[in-house]
Order: sequence, then C-alpha cells, then structure tokens
Amino acid sequence: MTDIPPSDPKSSQRNTLGFDEFLGILVAFSTIGLILFWSFSRKDSSWNINGLLLPSPTSSAPPVTPATPRQPVVPFIVPGVKPTVTPSPTDQNTFEDELPPVSNFAPDHSQAEDEPTSSATITRQQYSVVAPGEKLPTIPPPLAFTDVPSEFWGRRFIDVLSSRGITKGFPDYSFRPNQPVTRAEFAAILQQAFGKRVDSSSTTNFKDVSAQFWAIPAINQSISTGFLKGYPDKTFQPEQKIPRVQVLVALASGLNLKVPSSPDKLLSVYKDAKEIPKYALDKVAAATESSLVVNHPDPQTFAPNQEATRAEVAAMVHQALVRMGKLQPIKSQSIVTVPR
Repeated sequence: MTDIPPSDPKSSQRNTLGFDEFLGILVAFSTIGLILFWSFSRKDSSWNINGLLLPSPTSSAPPVTPATPRQPVVPFIVPGVKPTVTPSPTDQNTFEDELPPVSNFAPDHSQAEDEPTSSATITRQQYSVVAPGEKLPTIPPPLAFTDVPSEFWGRRFIDVLSSRGITKGFPDYSFRPNQPVTRAEFAAILQQAFGKRVDSSSTTNFKDVSAQFWAIPAINQSISTGFLKGYPDKTFQPEQKIPRVQVLVALASGLNLKVPSSPDKLLSVYKDAKEIPKYALDKVAAATESSLVVNHPDPQTFAPNQEATRAEVAAMVHQALVRMGKLQPIKSQSIVTVPR
C-alpha cells in the first residue's frame, strides 16, 4: 500500500476542458476573420458567403448584365509635347464638311495664266489654306458658272470680272454668255467696273426711266461720267439691246481716248468697216488702237450693228480696265491688235 494521494478527477477534467474551449474559440475567430477579410476584399458587395461554403441546389444563375461600351484609351500626354490626333473614318467625313470658307483660301498660282481650268466647277484642290498671320488675297476666286466651259473663248475674261464682282450670274448658277445686253444692264456693268460716286445734282431725267427703275443710279452715273448718252427725244431706252458699236463708243468716251492720226488706216483691219456708223468712226478707231475691240470668231469681222452679248461686253470692259492699268493683260486671239 502506497502513500501516493489519489488524483482529483474534477481538477483534471476542468483543465482539459479549458484548453479545448480556448482552441475552439481561436479556430472560430480565425475562420470568421478570414471570411470577413475575404468578403470585404471583393469588389462585389453582394457576394454571398453561404454560396462560397455550399451552393444551394435551388439557387438560379445570376442575371447577365450587358457589357458597357469600351471607352477610348486616353494617351498619356507629355508636358510640352503636342499630342497627335488621328481622325477615324467617321471623323474624316466631318472634316470634309468643316472646310474653311472661301475667304480663307488663296488661289493656287501654280497653273499657267494662259492655261484654262479643266472644268467649270471650282474644286477645293485648286486652293491652298492661308497660314495664320498671312495676308489674305484681295481678289476672291472666280465664280464657277455652269454654262461657261473651260474651252469657251471668253472664259478668262468672265473669270477675271466675276472674281471682282463686276459681272454676276443668275440664280441658277449660269452666266448666259451669249445673251444680249440691254442698255440698262450695260450701265450697271459700267457702274461696277468704273465705280464713281455721282453728284445728285448732275442726274438726268429721261421720259422712259421712272424714279423707281432698278438701274436709275447706274444710268445716272454712266451719263455723268461720260460713258453713255441719251437720245435727242430725251429717252434712254433702257430695255434696248445695245449694239457692239455703242459699247465701244461708250468705253472710248468714258476713257477719253484720243482720236488717232489715221483712223481710216486703223479701221481697214475690218472686213466690214463700211458698216460702222459715221458718228462712231473716230471712237472705234481709238478703241482699236487701244486694243479694246474683241471679235469672235473672226477678229477681222467687227459686226458693229450686231447686239453685244454678255461675253463680248465682259471682254471689252476687261480690255478697258487693262488700258487704265487696273488689270493685267490677257493673251487672246479674239483681241484685235494693230501692227506697230
């Protein structure tokens, strides 16, 4: 029989139970902390913890949301370096519609002066953009008339005058170069070409021109500047188709051209010189010497009493402006030149 005291079963059981409890609590807290940490680290706040442990056989698949359109990637911009933007095909269409206005384009002078343009339509390839700070051209591009082809004999005369607003077209984008010109229309062209302010006291009243007539300012100017005159019966006949001889007499009078010493010799270049009215002989000779006469198709046929067309008037007015030094001369076989 030994003297070892018997062990206390209650004490032994209590120590073992405390350790197990501690271990279980530690494991429980670790598991909960791990789950919470995992759940909070997810971007989707609606993540289901129960679904992670054991998916429910009755649960349905989550709805599929449509993908959002991909946003363009913004490139990194280096300070001091201007980024380069490459337009997409749709952006190129927009660019074509946002061309600068005509006033921001300068004529392309790479084409020879004597060479006509290839078509009656002015295209954007014929102009170069004016750089910032560069002086804009003082002369705008000519109008593109639908009925004046590039091979038309008077195309270049019309282009020069239309670019300066001296001659104008019609609402249908036509010029009607072969249409006759009335005396009122010729007065309006003279007003645009040789614009001078008219003194109101020098206006002349004609029986056949009302105060409300559209061309009354132009008629008054043409009378006061010496280009045109009325008829002895105090009429102007504004709707009369002006003949070619009157056009040249008006230009020679307005420019105060001197009568040449041998007018008959100058007029001998015309096959039909006998048809020129006597009152116009000196003026036509002066106009011939100054290269104002433009005949087409035969330069030697003057046709003085034939109605002047819009193209012929444009060509002769152009030559008058060249004579005044306001325009550069144009080489044309239709201009009558006298051997010096």
